[in-house]
Amino acid sequence: MKKSVFILAVMISVSAVFGQKSNLILFTEQGEKFSVILNGVLQNENPETNVKVTDLISPSYKLKIIFQDSSTGSLDKTIYFNTPGVEANYSIKKNNKGEYVVRYMNEVPIAQAPPPPAGQKVIIFTTIAPVPAITIISTTQTTTTTSGGNVPPPEGSANMGIHVNDPDLGVNMNINIGGANMTGSSSTTTYSTTTTTTSSGMGMQPAPVQQQQVYVMPGYSGPVGCQYPMSPSDFAAAKNTISSKSFEDSKLAIAKQVFASNCMLSSQVREIMMLFSFEDSKLEFAKYAYGYTYDLGNYFKVNDAFTFENSIDELNSYISGLGK
Repeated sequence: MKKSVFILAVMISVSAVFGQKSNLILFTEQGEKFSVILNGVLQNENPETNVKVTDLISPSYKLKIIFQDSSTGSLDKTIYFNTPGVEANYSIKKNNKGEYVVRYMNEVPIAQAPPPPAGQKVIIFTTIAPVPAITIISTTQTTTTTSGGNVPPPEGSANMGIHVNDPDLGVNMNINIGGANMTGSSSTTTYSTTTTTTSSGMGMQPAPVQQQQVYVMPGYSGPVGCQYPMSPSDFAAAKNTISSKSFEDSKLAIAKQVFASNCMLSSQVREIMMLFSFEDSKLEFAKYAYGYTYDLGNYFKVNDAFTFENSIDELNSYISGLGK
């Protein structure tokens, strides 16, 4: 009975801690434009110098920075929110070696965060990458013709005079071409440029939008630590790879390597823990895997893989410490 009450208390505590949403602010100190990718999903459709991503619910995210200048390269980093419900600031700059790095600066509770400054791009965290906008420039030619005015002779033209005087016919005509002004018409051509920004892809057809699947666990409504857990087939293959190793250290190293870029269910974490022979290895993996688990509210289920009660206590202390 006491154990059930304790487990329930841990579940409530975890849900309360990680039910809060956090914000992430990234900016370059020298004004370089960049794109933000979180957990493999592009967040801003156009490169920016200051990006704020809101509504982040996981304790950690895989961050990738891609600079607009392709010669600058890209950056990879894991972002941790040790305290949920905060607005964390990170700067992108060069270190003493002249290499670009992502550096943590500070954080404040969201309720105390200042309003977004001018020029900051604010984005709600999404699992569907936006379609980059393209610009179409069209030019219109307009010709205006004016008649009835005096048209000056073209530059470099010759003068020619014609005089006709016939008393018998009653004609007396004097024409001067070139030197005198003539009655005629002139035309003026003007150009206007129209710029249109659209979210279409190549040509005139809309670009297809590839939507990333969002997993919904039947019967579960607790906090979520990552977006989409591994499929049963992928997990089975990963499990076989880990179990094929003879040494404990090799199993642990491969397990961490496999799940560093994947999302798991609590039940899958427990299955991997059962592959280890030593209690220390089980505990180390349980701590590591917490940041890559979908159903955080069910994480108490991994306790079944432990042999000793003090391992459960140490894991609970570790999880509680993430919220401080």
